[in-house]
Amino acid sequence: MSKKILIEPSLFAADFGQLADEAKRCEDAGADAIHFDIMDGNFVPNLSLSPRALAAVNRATDLFLDVHIMVYNPYDYVERLVEAGADRITFHFEATEDVEECIEYIERCGVKSGLAFSPETSVEMIPKNVEAVDLILLMTVNPGFGGQAFLPEVLEKVRFVRENAGPEKLIQVDGGVDDKTAPLCIEAGANSLVSGTYLFKGDMKQKINDLRLG
Repeated sequence: MSKKILIEPSLFAADFGQLADEAKRCEDAGADAIHFDIMDGNFVPNLSLSPRALAAVNRATDLFLDVHIMVYNPYDYVERLVEAGADRITFHFEATEDVEECIEYIERCGVKSGLAFSPETSVEMIPKNVEAVDLILLMTVNPGFGGQAFLPEVLEKVRFVRENAGPEKLIQVDGGVDDKTAPLCIEAGANSLVSGTYLFKGDMKQKINDLRLG
C-alpha cells in the first residue's frame, strides 16, 4: 500500500480578508493541514500574516496548523505563534546561527519543529539536522513571494534527503507545486506538498485529490 501524501494549502494565496472562510474551505476540501507563512520583510523582502491572524484561523478550523517562519531571530516569534495555535513551527536554516538551540526551544514550547532550506543552500548542510526535527522543508522557489516558477534542480536535493533520512521522515516541498510538478516531487521522495495559487483557483477538493495521487 502506497504511503499517503500530505497536502497543505498555503494561506499565502488565500483571500486575506476572508481567512476564516478560506481555512474552512481548506478543511472541507480534505486538506491534511493548513500552511501558514510568516514573513518579516527582512529575511525575505515581503510581509505576510501575523500571529493574530493565525489565532483567527485556529478558531475557524480543527486542521493542523503548520507555520513556516521566514524571519531573522525566530526566537522572537515562537511563543506568540504557540499561543496563537501553531502545531508545528518551521524556521530557516539560513536565518540563525543557533539552529540546534532553536529546534530545542520550539520543542520545549510544546510543538513540533521543522527546518527549511532555501534553494541556494548546499545540500551538505542538511543531513546533520535531519534527525532533530519532525520535518525538512525544501523550498522549490525562492522564499518570499507566491506564484513563482518551480525550480526543478531542487528535486536532486529531495532525493538526497530521502536517501539520508529514511522512508518515514516528512520531507516537504513548497513553491510552484501543481498537477505537473507534484508527481516529480513525489517521485523524488517528498511526502508533504504545499500548494498555494494552484489550489485556491477552482475546485480545491478535486485539486487536492489530484495532487495526492501524483
